[in-house]
Amino acid sequence: MAAPRTGKRILWVDDEVELLRPHLLFLQARGYHVDAIPNGDDALELLRDHPYDLVLLDEQMPGRRGLEVLEILRREDPHARVVMVTKSEEDRTMTEAIGRRVDDYLVKPTSPRQVLSVVTRILEGSAIRQQQAAQDFAARFGQLTQLRQGAATPRDFALVYQELVDWHIRLEEAGETGLLDSVEAMATDLRRDFGTFVARAYPGWVEGSQERPDLSVDIVQQWLVPLLGDEPVYFLVLDCMRLDQWREIAPLLAPFFEIEEDLHYSILPTATPYARNAIFSGLFPDEIAARRPGWWDASDDEGSLNAFEDELLAEQLQRITGRRVPTHYEKVFTDRDGGRVLGRVRGAAKSGAEVIALVFNFVDLMTHGRSESPILMEVAKDEASLRDLTRQWFERSTAFTIIREAARTGAKVVLTTDHGSILCQRPSTVYARKDATSNLRYKFGVELRTEEPDSAFDTKDARALRLPPGRPGTNYLVALEDHFFVYPTKLREYQSRYRNSFLHGGISPEEMIVPVATLTPRPR
Repeated sequence: MAAPRTGKRILWVDDEVELLRPHLLFLQARGYHVDAIPNGDDALELLRDHPYDLVLLDEQMPGRRGLEVLEILRREDPHARVVMVTKSEEDRTMTEAIGRRVDDYLVKPTSPRQVLSVVTRILEGSAIRQQQAAQDFAARFGQLTQLRQGAATPRDFALVYQELVDWHIRLEEAGETGLLDSVEAMATDLRRDFGTFVARAYPGWVEGSQERPDLSVDIVQQWLVPLLGDEPVYFLVLDCMRLDQWREIAPLLAPFFEIEEDLHYSILPTATPYARNAIFSGLFPDEIAARRPGWWDASDDEGSLNAFEDELLAEQLQRITGRRVPTHYEKVFTDRDGGRVLGRVRGAAKSGAEVIALVFNFVDLMTHGRSESPILMEVAKDEASLRDLTRQWFERSTAFTIIREAARTGAKVVLTTDHGSILCQRPSTVYARKDATSNLRYKFGVELRTEEPDSAFDTKDARALRLPPGRPGTNYLVALEDHFFVYPTKLREYQSRYRNSFLHGGISPEEMIVPVATLTPRPR
């Protein structure tokens, strides 16, 4: 049965118009309006006066060749959609056509069905993808709801969260925005259940319960150490990268690597001083403080607590392997020094470094800076725009350059993050003394309490978080779901400044369930 009429207009430029009659009739029967014209000059005149949705352009015609017509057409209408149709199978012809940005390429003889397939993909592909995405989500919705309601293990929650991320991205890319509310409603329910689950289970995880997931402290031993060998292994940590941000940059890596993706749980608080130190040391904060009391100043300041990652990594590798592992470490805050960083990395690889570890802080700086910058707040106003901004940075970043360098030399890469972030909407009032820590998603302090008990995981036991013991009477609050802490004396200021901000440090799938990927170079 013929498809509904589309009203889309096609111009077919070919000197053998009469031989194309079956093709024209086939397209017309599917609802397309098709005009045929035998030469390039007449086609250009027609295109100047009448808009067409697609041009099928023969390459080998008397007078102007198809590529010459394409060159003129691109100057006059850069966005015209063009399919090159030719008898030539020479690579040069195809390469030249692709270089001039044809949307597709067909080699004669071609069947009406082949032509229809290309036309449909170009003209109807977006609508078809939107419709199919909606149908697939509707068919999956009931099962996904059951999976969320039945989630009872770290793996259960990770699988549901991962699928919701994928649905959010797929529906958004397909333009099916009407169903995003359903995805977000399910994500809200998942956050609530996840917060309850983690608050109950986390103290057991950090004491080594059998059902605990892979945590920040497991990354080096689980993923990095097994790759040690003759070639250097690159170990990259992109600070504050959510799973959906990883999904956005992973396609950029696929041409260079086979990608094996896993997930791990960030330790609490999901903040750089704790989670990233845990990655590099393989230790919980209380263990680090016990071994190196001079490093730990009981604050949550990244500058003081994350100054020794290179030493922590070297010690962890020696502890696991029983030998000193030659390691090169860099912390990169800006791409302005990218050339020098790449030079030092190449030098380390040549001088025998077995591990080349690099931390990139851009995503974290962008997330923090968004709350302080109206321009950045507008550019990264929601999850989708944050993903887009992450991809735009990564495409031109020193991180991507170094990862491609690894692919070029045949070196494997372990890429991960310390924690993610969550778009916070709900302020929760806390009462605290002046010495309480300043983070908006977690607070430690004496006589600390929250007005809404359901908004936070609240404990007086530092051991429940594997934190160094505080002063007597210290409370530890970690925000749940999308809450953020505000003081009653600064309620309006904090609400206006931090509502709708991406924050981290608390308990949510977005902050805790984060990617770790092993990248194996494709054969060159």
